[in-house]
Amino acid sequence: MKDFSFLCDIAKECGFANAGIIAVEKIPFDPAFRKACEANQCGRYGKCWTCPPHVGEINELIEKAKGYQWAVVYQSIGELEDSYDFEGMMAAGETHEKNSREFIQRTKGIWNGDFLHLSAGGCRRCARCAILDEEPCRFPEEALSSLEAYGVAVSQLAPKVGMKYINGANTVTYFGMCLFQDANE
Repeated sequence: MKDFSFLCDIAKECGFANAGIIAVEKIPFDPAFRKACEANQCGRYGKCWTCPPHVGEINELIEKAKGYQWAVVYQSIGELEDSYDFEGMMAAGETHEKNSREFIQRTKGIWNGDFLHLSAGGCRRCARCAILDEEPCRFPEEALSSLEAYGVAVSQLAPKVGMKYINGANTVTYFGMCLFQDANE
Protein backbone atom coordinates (compact mmCIF):
# COMPACT_ATOMS: atom_id res chain seq x y z
CA MET A 1 0.00 0.00 0.00
CA LYS A 2 1.18 3.51 -0.75
CA ASP A 3 2.15 5.63 2.20
CA PHE A 4 -0.68 8.05 2.82
CA SER A 5 0.14 8.26 6.54
CA PHE A 6 0.71 12.01 6.23
CA LEU A 7 -3.08 12.32 5.82
CA CYS A 8 -3.54 10.61 9.18
CA ASP A 9 -1.07 13.07 10.67
CA ILE A 10 -3.05 16.00 9.26
CA ALA A 11 -6.30 14.51 10.61
CA LYS A 12 -4.80 14.24 14.08
CA GLU A 13 -3.48 17.82 13.84
CA CYS A 14 -7.07 18.86 13.07
CA GLY A 15 -8.19 17.38 16.39
CA PHE A 16 -9.27 13.83 15.54
CA ALA A 17 -8.48 11.08 18.03
CA ASN A 18 -7.60 8.48 15.38
CA ALA A 19 -7.17 8.19 11.64
CA GLY A 20 -6.45 5.38 9.20
CA ILE A 21 -6.18 4.64 5.49
CA ILE A 22 -8.15 2.01 3.62
CA ALA A 23 -8.57 0.96 0.00
CA VAL A 24 -12.13 1.80 -1.04
CA GLU A 25 -12.64 -1.76 -2.30
CA LYS A 26 -12.39 -2.89 1.36
CA ILE A 27 -15.01 -0.47 2.69
CA PRO A 28 -18.21 -2.27 3.71
CA PHE A 29 -21.30 -0.76 2.08
CA ASP A 30 -24.88 -1.77 2.84
CA PRO A 31 -27.93 -0.19 1.18
CA ALA A 32 -29.97 -1.14 4.26
CA PHE A 33 -28.56 1.90 6.06
CA ARG A 34 -31.00 3.98 4.06
CA LYS A 35 -33.75 2.39 6.17
CA ALA A 36 -32.32 4.12 9.27
CA CYS A 37 -32.43 7.40 7.37
CA GLU A 38 -36.00 6.77 6.25
CA ALA A 39 -36.97 6.02 9.87
CA ASN A 40 -35.64 9.52 10.63
CA GLN A 41 -33.60 8.32 13.60
CA CYS A 42 -31.47 11.49 13.53
CA GLY A 43 -34.35 13.87 12.77
CA ARG A 44 -32.81 15.21 9.55
CA TYR A 45 -34.64 13.15 6.93
CA GLY A 46 -35.94 15.52 4.26
CA LYS A 47 -34.59 18.55 6.13
CA CYS A 48 -31.15 18.82 4.59
CA TRP A 49 -29.83 18.79 1.02
CA THR A 50 -27.16 16.23 1.95
CA CYS A 51 -29.57 13.81 3.65
CA PRO A 52 -32.04 11.40 2.09
CA PRO A 53 -34.11 11.61 0.09
CA HIS A 54 -32.49 14.70 -1.46
CA VAL A 55 -28.88 13.42 -1.48
CA GLY A 56 -29.69 10.80 -4.11
CA GLU A 57 -30.56 7.15 -4.62
CA ILE A 58 -28.57 4.80 -2.37
CA ASN A 59 -27.19 2.46 -5.04
CA GLU A 60 -26.00 5.40 -7.14
CA LEU A 61 -24.27 6.92 -4.10
CA ILE A 62 -22.56 3.62 -3.26
CA GLU A 63 -21.32 3.33 -6.84
CA LYS A 64 -20.07 6.91 -6.74
CA ALA A 65 -18.11 6.17 -3.55
CA LYS A 66 -16.71 2.96 -5.03
CA GLY A 67 -15.35 5.02 -7.92
CA TYR A 68 -12.54 6.27 -5.66
CA GLN A 69 -9.38 4.32 -4.80
CA TRP A 70 -8.50 5.29 -1.23
CA ALA A 71 -10.06 6.76 1.88
CA VAL A 72 -8.70 8.39 4.98
CA VAL A 73 -11.05 7.59 7.85
CA TYR A 74 -10.98 9.70 11.01
CA GLN A 75 -12.66 9.51 14.38
CA SER A 76 -13.70 11.88 17.16
CA ILE A 77 -14.31 10.62 20.69
CA GLY A 78 -16.29 12.95 22.92
CA GLU A 79 -16.52 12.63 26.70
CA LEU A 80 -20.04 12.75 28.19
CA GLU A 81 -21.25 13.38 31.72
CA ASP A 82 -23.46 10.28 31.40
CA SER A 83 -25.25 8.29 28.71
CA TYR A 84 -28.11 10.85 28.65
CA ASP A 85 -25.85 13.87 28.07
CA PHE A 86 -27.58 15.09 24.90
CA GLU A 87 -25.86 18.51 25.04
CA GLY A 88 -22.47 16.76 25.25
CA MET A 89 -23.35 14.64 22.23
CA MET A 90 -24.38 17.70 20.24
CA ALA A 91 -21.25 19.64 21.26
CA ALA A 92 -19.03 16.69 20.26
CA GLY A 93 -20.85 16.52 16.91
CA GLU A 94 -20.28 20.23 16.30
CA THR A 95 -16.59 19.86 17.15
CA HIS A 96 -16.36 16.87 14.81
CA GLU A 97 -17.87 18.88 11.96
CA LYS A 98 -15.60 21.87 12.67
CA ASN A 99 -12.58 19.58 12.60
CA SER A 100 -13.87 17.96 9.38
CA ARG A 101 -14.05 21.37 7.71
CA GLU A 102 -10.51 22.17 8.89
CA PHE A 103 -9.33 18.85 7.42
CA ILE A 104 -10.98 19.73 4.10
CA GLN A 105 -9.30 23.15 4.06
CA ARG A 106 -5.89 21.73 4.88
CA THR A 107 -6.04 18.92 2.31
CA LYS A 108 -8.13 20.13 -0.63
CA GLY A 109 -5.02 20.96 -2.66
CA ILE A 110 -3.72 17.41 -2.26
CA TRP A 111 -6.55 15.56 -3.98
CA ASN A 112 -5.70 16.63 -7.52
CA GLY A 113 -9.27 17.71 -8.10
CA ASP A 114 -11.83 15.09 -7.27
CA PHE A 115 -12.62 13.85 -3.75
CA LEU A 116 -15.67 12.92 -1.72
CA HIS A 117 -15.84 14.00 1.89
CA LEU A 118 -18.39 12.31 4.16
CA SER A 119 -18.96 12.97 7.84
CA ALA A 120 -21.23 12.10 10.75
CA GLY A 121 -24.90 12.90 10.35
CA GLY A 122 -26.23 15.46 7.94
CA CYS A 123 -24.54 18.70 7.03
CA ARG A 124 -24.42 21.38 9.71
CA ARG A 125 -22.86 24.13 7.59
CA CYS A 126 -25.91 26.37 7.91
CA ALA A 127 -28.04 26.94 10.99
CA ARG A 128 -31.05 26.41 8.70
CA CYS A 129 -30.69 24.40 5.52
CA ALA A 130 -31.86 26.21 2.39
CA ILE A 131 -34.05 23.25 1.48
CA LEU A 132 -36.46 24.28 4.22
CA ASP A 133 -36.99 27.54 2.30
CA GLU A 134 -37.17 25.72 -1.04
CA GLU A 135 -33.85 27.24 -2.13
CA PRO A 136 -30.72 25.62 -3.55
CA CYS A 137 -27.82 24.80 -1.24
CA ARG A 138 -26.00 28.00 -0.30
CA PHE A 139 -22.59 26.31 0.02
CA PRO A 140 -22.52 23.21 -2.22
CA GLU A 141 -18.70 23.00 -2.12
CA GLU A 142 -18.81 22.88 1.68
CA ALA A 143 -21.85 20.64 2.19
CA LEU A 144 -21.13 17.33 3.92
CA SER A 145 -23.18 14.19 3.40
CA SER A 146 -23.19 11.46 6.00
CA LEU A 147 -21.42 8.13 5.78
CA GLU A 148 -24.76 6.41 6.37
CA ALA A 149 -26.44 8.28 3.51
CA TYR A 150 -23.82 6.63 1.26
CA GLY A 151 -24.46 3.22 2.83
CA VAL A 152 -21.15 2.95 4.69
CA ALA A 153 -21.34 0.30 7.43
CA VAL A 154 -19.33 2.30 9.95
CA SER A 155 -19.41 -0.37 12.68
CA GLN A 156 -17.72 -2.78 10.24
CA LEU A 157 -15.39 -0.13 8.84
CA ALA A 158 -13.94 0.90 12.22
CA PRO A 159 -11.96 -2.29 12.95
CA LYS A 160 -10.69 -2.39 9.36
CA VAL A 161 -8.83 0.87 10.06
CA GLY A 162 -7.77 -0.08 13.58
CA MET A 163 -10.46 1.84 15.46
CA LYS A 164 -13.18 0.97 17.93
CA TYR A 165 -16.76 1.76 17.01
CA ILE A 166 -17.71 2.14 20.67
CA ASN A 167 -15.12 3.72 22.95
CA GLY A 168 -16.49 3.01 26.40
CA ALA A 169 -19.08 4.30 28.81
CA ASN A 170 -19.88 7.99 28.78
CA THR A 171 -18.37 8.60 25.36
CA VAL A 172 -19.77 9.38 21.94
CA THR A 173 -17.84 8.48 18.79
CA TYR A 174 -18.17 10.16 15.40
CA PHE A 175 -16.54 9.13 12.13
CA GLY A 176 -15.73 10.89 8.90
CA MET A 177 -13.95 9.92 5.71
CA CYS A 178 -12.45 11.48 2.64
CA LEU A 179 -12.37 9.31 -0.47
CA PHE A 180 -9.80 10.18 -3.13
CA GLN A 181 -7.81 9.02 -6.15
CA ASP A 182 -4.09 8.45 -6.12
CA ALA A 183 -2.79 11.41 -8.12
CA ASN A 184 0.17 9.33 -9.33
CA GLU A 185 -1.90 6.64 -11.03
